[in-house]
Parts: sequence; structure tokens; C-alpha cells
Amino acid sequence: MTATTIFETADLRVAEFRCQAGPADIPYTETHGSFSMAFVRQGSFGYRYRGRLFDLVAGSVLLGQPGDDYICTHEHHECGDACLIFRLSPALAEMVGGSEAVWQAGALAPQSGIMVLGALAEAVAEGKSELGFDEIGLMFTAAIARHISGKARPAVTARAQDRARITEAAAWIEAHATEEVDLARVAEVARLSPFHFLRLFARIAGVTPHQYLIGARLRAAAGLLAGSDRAITDIAYDVGFGDLSNFVRSFHRAARISPRRFRQQAQGRLGRNARKNLQDSLPPSFVG
Repeated sequence: MTATTIFETADLRVAEFRCQAGPADIPYTETHGSFSMAFVRQGSFGYRYRGRLFDLVAGSVLLGQPGDDYICTHEHHECGDACLIFRLSPALAEMVGGSEAVWQAGALAPQSGIMVLGALAEAVAEGKSELGFDEIGLMFTAAIARHISGKARPAVTARAQDRARITEAAAWIEAHATEEVDLARVAEVARLSPFHFLRLFARIAGVTPHQYLIGARLRAAAGLLAGSDRAITDIAYDVGFGDLSNFVRSFHRAARISPRRFRQQAQGRLGRNARKNLQDSLPPSFVG
């Protein structure tokens, strides 16, 4: 595993983690050294934490707090995954999360709004956005804390074979998100009946296959909006949306701003009100 620190202050450190472990590698116990939220950029892996097992796919978020042991597993996952991890000081973690339940939640299933913010964080990491790491770090971690807010994602008990099928299906959806994808097609990939696949995917991934598909498309769109000047209509069609109005509605519902405003904010094109949407995403303690 390689870790590259790309931003660091006394309260916030951002790093990129890349892991090449696979089924043949023996997992080992590690210990969280800080409050952390890690956005899964690509790949998938298992996460054993506080007696629970989570399967994380692209768009998921891993959480942990100092002193807690955890194990990352790859028994049924392809080699190779990457995360963008935010490590917070105790003071910042208290301001952002507050509730201990947030840091003990273990994992957050892929959510469209979080995936859009994750794409923006990726754009910042790649130098494609004018936002600073301190800004996106606060936006991202505060949004996750608000979303969890005491309702931790329950761990799932499922056969290894079923977990493997679902993580493979999630990877397939992300790889084919620009195409016409329906339930029957993905269920066939997973070698399950559509009804059984739908129930199993929702249980293990935490969202339905369609919700994951929309999130994958919005994440791709957010990256293109932040890092290019391509027409919004072209982006909508290229990432898999059938019409512009559907894309705009879906994006606004997830990000709470329009694609145009998102691009302006990401590329630093707004004037004195440039931080309004950013401030709206933060808890009062950061904007008072």
C-alpha cells in the first residue's frame, strides 16, 4: 500500500491511499491513528470494524476514530483500490461530527450527494478545481456527519459468495454507467434473478442498483464540470443521462446547486458570493 500526503495543516491532513492487495494476501489488524473519513475512489474491499463487516465499493465512505482496530480484507475483491482520506484533529472532529456515533458508524453507503462532493474532492486533488483542500475537506466531512447524524449504517450478514457477486456487480455498473443499464442486465451479470439481486444489492451495498447507477453518473459529471469547459448538455449525455432536464434535476437534488453553479464554484468563477453555497454546507460553528 502506498500513501501520499497531498495537504496538511494542524487540523486536517488529506492523503491518497492506493492498495494492490488481493485474495492471496493475508489481512492484518491495523489501528486508526486519528478521526478519519475515506472516500473510495475506485475498486472495492472489505472493512472489519468494531465487530462488523462492511463491503465498500467506489463511492462508499470508510470512517474510524483514534485507537480503534480494523482489518481491510480482499478475499473476494479484485486487486487494486484507491481512497482519498481525510484525517481530522480531535478539535476539528468534534466541530464537524460532534456525535460519537458518527465516528463509530463504520461506513456510509454510496449516496449521490456524497459522490458528487467526492468527485469535487478528486478534482481538487488533481488540481482541476480552484477550491482549497481546507474548503473541500470541511464540505465533505461535514456533509457525511450530517448524513449519518446518529443513524449508522447497519452491518450486513451475508455469504461470501453473495458479497462477491454484489461488489462485482457494483464495479460493473460503474464501468458501464454511460450505457443503458437496467435491473435485468445487471442481475444477469451477477447470475441472480432480478428480484433476488435487487434485495441482495440493497442489503449489501446500502442503496439500490439504480441509485448506485445515478450516483456513478453524477460523480462522473461532477468531475467533468470541475475539470473542463465542455457544454453541460454534452456532459449530461456523455455520462449516461437521456436528457438534459433529467440530469439537471438529479444533479440539483444531489448537490443542492445547479450544474452551472457547481462548475462556477469549483472553478472559482464566482464573485463575492462565491462562498455562499460552501457556507450552506457547513455547520454553524464554521460560518458564524
